Amino acid sequence: MTQRSSPAPAVSPDGSLQGSLGLGINPLARPIRDTRVDIVRGWLQLTIFASHAMGSWIGAWMIHGAWGLSDSSEQFVFLSGLMLGSVCARRTLRDGWKAASLDMLVRGVRLYRTQMIVFILFGAMAILAGRSGLFPHEAERLGWGYMLDHPVWASLAGLTTLYQPNYMDILPVFMWCMFILPVFTWLESHAGTWALLMPAGLYAAAQFGLMPPSLGTGTSSGFNPFAWQILFLGGAWLGRRMLLLGRALPPYRWLAAAAILVVLAGFVVRLAWFGFLPWDAPFAETQAIIGKDNLALPRVLHAMALALLVAIAVPRQAGWMKVAVCRWLAAAGRHSLRVFCLGLFLSWGVTAAFRLWPGSVWWMDPVLMLGGCGILLMFGLWLDRAPPAPPLGAPNRAPLGARG
Repeated sequence: MTQRSSPAPAVSPDGSLQGSLGLGINPLARPIRDTRVDIVRGWLQLTIFASHAMGSWIGAWMIHGAWGLSDSSEQFVFLSGLMLGSVCARRTLRDGWKAASLDMLVRGVRLYRTQMIVFILFGAMAILAGRSGLFPHEAERLGWGYMLDHPVWASLAGLTTLYQPNYMDILPVFMWCMFILPVFTWLESHAGTWALLMPAGLYAAAQFGLMPPSLGTGTSSGFNPFAWQILFLGGAWLGRRMLLLGRALPPYRWLAAAAILVVLAGFVVRLAWFGFLPWDAPFAETQAIIGKDNLALPRVLHAMALALLVAIAVPRQAGWMKVAVCRWLAAAGRHSLRVFCLGLFLSWGVTAAFRLWPGSVWWMDPVLMLGGCGILLMFGLWLDRAPPAPPLGAPNRAPLGARG
């Protein structure tokens, strides 16, 4: 028997569903993969690696995060929300909200598994490095001192993701965002744009002190998921609009003009902060301007403005995207999670090299940084050619949107 495809549900301008066919857009059809997004995500993995390589001149000055109020972390979270928001919305329309929620739950569990693997391996590396004698107190420097003093309690706290030594705080943000994405998708389908009140309210509460408890570090819980979810869910809202309406935002010229002003303002603040302008910018050092753990509002605006300008300036498909380096970046972007995890270990290795030979060899910086970037790109290509792993508890087939 031939199965009839369901007609595309109509969507009102605010993104809520209507009852009959309207706009002629079929959200049930698998969308063409956006090579532009893959290339950008691959580039972000290289810049995240560079920013984590402490002691590198390239990582300190040659990445876009050095010249604005936001960096690659914000874009990484936003683009992940953009893609998964589209996936969740399409799965909801095709199979129902429960199936879409189960899909996000499975993805979140897989990410939790990855977090635990990285947690164990990175912790072992930090502790062994300290005990080797080459890097005394390395575990304490990276926040693993609680694990040395209280291994049982630290292990249990790590299982809850509430114990987050250095570099262990970003993946839990993605995990919790995946868990709340189905709730946000349900709100979108019933309330349209009004669903944005949910991430806006959580973000506002985070600015007034709402955060998860911290175990073991004694200071903060790292990236506050109640604040960072606004980028993920904001991206999810745009991804759903792209799926249902064919565009994320109307082509308002004032949006582009405002984005340019925001990016320029961030650039000027950085210039003043670095002393390249004849006036001081002490305000730039306050948490209200550049605070990352709680995601200060200027960082949010700068990140969204930068994403909008890239979306306007870079076409979805272009001939130059077939050049070898772009294909390598796209492969890294399609597998950004695993490339990111490898980049954490590589960045520690590069940092260790700079600490062992501080400023002694001028060519170390470009060699180590280019070598690390090359390893990440080759790793992405290798993953691109390997068969995708099936989700937990599912048949041996590629899950919807599993890559990257």
